[in-house]
Amino acid sequence: MAQKTGIPKGTRDFSPIEMARRNYIFDTIRSAFHLFGYKQIETPAMENLSTLMGKYGEEGDKLLFKILNSGDFLKQVTDEELLERNCAKLTNKISEKGLRYDLTVPFARFVVQHRNELTMPFKRYQIQSVWRADRPQKGRYREFYQCDADVVGSDSLNNEIELLSLIDMVFGMLGINTVVKINNRKILSGIAETIGAADKIVDITVAIDKIDKIGLDNVNAELREKGLSEESVEALRPVLTLEGDNNAKLEAISEFLKDSETGLKGIEEMREVLNGIDTLGHRAKMEVDISLARGLNYYTGTIIEVKAADVEIGSITGGGRYDNLTGVFGMPGLSGVGISFGADRIYDVMNQLNLYPADVTCSVRVLFVNFGEKEAMQAMKYVKALREAGIPAELYPDSAKLKKQMAMADSDRIPYVAFVGESELGKDSIVVKNMTTGDQQTLTLAQTIELLK
Repeated sequence: MAQKTGIPKGTRDFSPIEMARRNYIFDTIRSAFHLFGYKQIETPAMENLSTLMGKYGEEGDKLLFKILNSGDFLKQVTDEELLERNCAKLTNKISEKGLRYDLTVPFARFVVQHRNELTMPFKRYQIQSVWRADRPQKGRYREFYQCDADVVGSDSLNNEIELLSLIDMVFGMLGINTVVKINNRKILSGIAETIGAADKIVDITVAIDKIDKIGLDNVNAELREKGLSEESVEALRPVLTLEGDNNAKLEAISEFLKDSETGLKGIEEMREVLNGIDTLGHRAKMEVDISLARGLNYYTGTIIEVKAADVEIGSITGGGRYDNLTGVFGMPGLSGVGISFGADRIYDVMNQLNLYPADVTCSVRVLFVNFGEKEAMQAMKYVKALREAGIPAELYPDSAKLKKQMAMADSDRIPYVAFVGESELGKDSIVVKNMTTGDQQTLTLAQTIELLK
């Protein structure tokens, strides 16, 4: 019996048509990165676990894919330790590496490792896949691409404003209507301080980050489980249900945080960022969302999350300010801010809304029909000339029935078919047929190049 084939849950194969669509997204994002002056880097798919662990919070650590040591990975493990079934202890002995969870922590490691080669501020972009041992569901995959842009070595809030402008440009180019949610980690710290739970800031941010998924009541239940008093939970409730426009929300939270220096500093930063992007102008709706936490421990200032306005799906872009991410790698005090486009969710949104250009899946402009050995050799010369002129062209490899060759052109949505038969050989001419209109004309090679360009 043949072995049943398949792929791991949370991963996907992509056909040529799907890859054409995905590359359209990648190319659009990449072109915007270049316009804003970001430079490309790449890092390995796997990192040392010592690099990854402890950077994403307790829940994030659980989602890291660990890689077994090569060879006899159990050689340092005793029978007693196996029977004890202490996963954390066993992992330390059988696994030294893991697949990257995101691109930000590897970037921080890159900056520290290559600091003598970099000029600050350093603007980088990175388009690579990441892995998370999450439960697969709609819009959530175990292997997916991120498209990151970061600036390190600058404290200026102009960087946040520029990144918001970059987000707006990318989704404008892709034709996706978006809502950009903005908060500041200092505001969240100020809230924790004001409700008398400053030591629970991590628990608070992890819980309220789920408010859209599980609702306020379940968030409050989780906060109680984490040890927050009923008084603190009730004090937090009105903050998480603020209504009104951005100014109204900021006025209300300013009054709530009037005795918190940290919280007021966050509000000041938020106002500067919002005023900046409003001055530049934007298509997206910019929305203050005090419940936005983005439960990663390394954020320290502005936090950003982008939602598609016309499709029910999770965030399609996120990011924020981190003041000391490189400190854990021995380079304290280096500030940075970055965003990450979730290419796979953007792909799902684009598919649902059918936002691709009509010719995005067309990789070949013209297919030359194969009438036989002599005709095929002349056609190959034309194909070579067209390719040198920058026009994707192809010769059908076999002298098959014309109906079969035309069916391939139709199936692959090739816009033109070229015929070089016996009569065309003596005239150095090409018959070119438009597959959309059905019109055909006899042209020279130069005229064909002009038409297909």
